[in-house]
Amino acid sequence: MSPTLAEAGSGPLGIAVSGGSDSLALLLLAERWAQAEGRKIRVVTVDHGLRHGSAAEAETVAELCRMRGLSHETLRWQRPDRSGNLQSNARSARRRLIADWAWTQNVSAVALGHTLDDQAETFLMRLARGSGVDGLSGMSPVSTVLGITWLRPMLDLRRDDLRAWLSGQGMCWAEDPSNSDMRFDRVRIRSAAADLARIGLTHRRLADTARRMQRARRALERSTQELAATCARLGPCGDVSLECRSFSQAPEEIRTRLLAAILCWVGGHDYRPRFEALSQLEQAIVAGAVGGGKTLHGCVLRQRGGQTLIRREPIRPSAPVSAAQRIWDRRWCLEGDAERAQELVIGALGEEGLSRIEDWRRIGAAREALITTPALWRHSELIAAPLAGQGNGFSFRLRGLPAELSGLSQLD
Repeated sequence: MSPTLAEAGSGPLGIAVSGGSDSLALLLLAERWAQAEGRKIRVVTVDHGLRHGSAAEAETVAELCRMRGLSHETLRWQRPDRSGNLQSNARSARRRLIADWAWTQNVSAVALGHTLDDQAETFLMRLARGSGVDGLSGMSPVSTVLGITWLRPMLDLRRDDLRAWLSGQGMCWAEDPSNSDMRFDRVRIRSAAADLARIGLTHRRLADTARRMQRARRALERSTQELAATCARLGPCGDVSLECRSFSQAPEEIRTRLLAAILCWVGGHDYRPRFEALSQLEQAIVAGAVGGGKTLHGCVLRQRGGQTLIRREPIRPSAPVSAAQRIWDRRWCLEGDAERAQELVIGALGEEGLSRIEDWRRIGAAREALITTPALWRHSELIAAPLAGQGNGFSFRLRGLPAELSGLSQLD
């Protein structure tokens, strides 16, 4: 098995399995690795409910795991609406669902079944969209998103080779009909593979190019981390403060990367804002022209005495969730009595909640920041607001800082 799994940490390793050939091969290979290393694995399947038969495929994976004595759980995506890019939304939802599952299962690393074919196709898709260094670096063997380490130990293996090996093991796999649907970019790219190979653009060469771009991306990420450690501070309410002078002295590319990472994390987005809007905001910070407030990507920015404060926009709070899930707004993890939490929901404190806390000002946090923090509710009754000084036996901690922000220090 790939040395990538050496990054799995010491706890159980999560394995994401859909039932397709790639993820099924990953499961069997990871099982062998776990037996050899004396490790435990836990299997998770996401049922998006997008087509007939998906639930049966998830149950097939569950049955296979039962037969092999492996822990398995199926997660189901409850789509809030049908707007936007369906495949992109499904990918984002899958990542969030698995990350939340891993967090509650004490799984710090999850392995994914992407192959060399996926890497080459991803490179071509992003090239067609005009991507820069980040996009053309493709998928990393090891990455950290939403507080979870994601491992791709099969990026050097071809799908056809894995299928031949599975057939030799007497294994069958599910075929996703969307993999032959020419409406999707990836399918059209896949159909052009033979023609591209004839002019030298083989899967292997494309994947090698993506690997070289990863080296460039890592260098940029390191510079961004260093800038974050120099000029950015993490506030207790999940807000970020930028020291404008230090920020302005950095190269423009590094400033833009840092600002994008902050906006995505504070605003709760997977993808950065459009470049034009991002660049305009970065230039406003450098010029000291943010003034009383600008908004972008679910964040509000204000400048105060040489600092740019970046907070979650109060009018864009995350929807309430059952406290049994323990994760809210993708960043806050509930800690406290799990049994008491069962009957509660986590939602934004809001103006209404803050008005019920008489001495919230002693915390020293701004009203605008506090009202976006998590609180525990029983219907309309405020049970706890830990960030506003009313813990009632509960607390919340932040999780999931992206790599670019890993060097952030905490404000006192």
